[in-house]
Amino acid sequence: MAELVLAERGGRHGRDLVLVSLARAGTPVGVLLRRWLRYAHGLDLPHYSVSIVRGRGIDRLSLRHLAAHHDPARVVFVDGWTGKGTISRELAAALSDHERDTGVRFDPDLAVLADPGRCTTTFGTRADWLIASACLNSTVSGLVSRTVLNPRLLPPGRYHGAKFYRELAPVDVSNDFLDTVTAEFAGVTDTEQPAGRVADFAGRAAVERIVDEYGIGDADLVKPGVGETTRVLLRRVPWRVLVRTGAPAADLTHVRLLARRRGVPVEEVADLPYTCVGLIHPRFTRAGTGTDGLAAVGS
Repeated sequence: MAELVLAERGGRHGRDLVLVSLARAGTPVGVLLRRWLRYAHGLDLPHYSVSIVRGRGIDRLSLRHLAAHHDPARVVFVDGWTGKGTISRELAAALSDHERDTGVRFDPDLAVLADPGRCTTTFGTRADWLIASACLNSTVSGLVSRTVLNPRLLPPGRYHGAKFYRELAPVDVSNDFLDTVTAEFAGVTDTEQPAGRVADFAGRAAVERIVDEYGIGDADLVKPGVGETTRVLLRRVPWRVLVRTGAPAADLTHVRLLARRRGVPVEEVADLPYTCVGLIHPRFTRAGTGTDGLAAVGS
């Protein structure tokens, strides 16, 4: 991903690139991206993390700061992975609104480590990897919560907010994770750009099929990818887990273990673009219910 970003967005020398992670999953990925570009190319690039809140957009004060201090054309937004493409679409819409209101254009193409949802053209892989921040959350992301935009706490004209989990410092592995990955840089021999980079949003289409086939009625209850499935099993009330037929067993070991411990059925499904998909139980969430208004089909 770093080499692709440098080749396509770096300009003549790459020195004007500005890395902007979407907090918080994008933060450790952005740090590693910066470290690689320094290691492999001697570039010392600025790196920021900014808030984007689903349904509320990106932190406009952050955009104003970026535009005041850097060339917006050299700003690259970074995240960990794609699922349904929700954040990709949120980012594109927010940047379009910002351009309409200010005349300042930022490139909406999102650079991600893993793009199993096929939502972007700038990615490291389209394999469905478990990325550390998907299950370790703040303890691998600088002890920072998900960002929030609460008008009761944040008056207009302020940056979006976040909580710092000081009490989790004894179990924080943020720097351990970064240093462990960085230590492997010397062994990297293949930096060839990935092939087949069309963004066709096949993942979103698969989610819509699942919504219809299982009678869920709400795409928010469908969490695609091994990372999101892990989060469903750890943090939500799971209904069932769908796994791709023929998916590598090692990639699913922890998913099957968590599902077994929580009594969640696991079904094999052909032609999934993801390793697995987690379904949140419709009866135990405010997000939505099944098409009958009570629960999904077969619950």
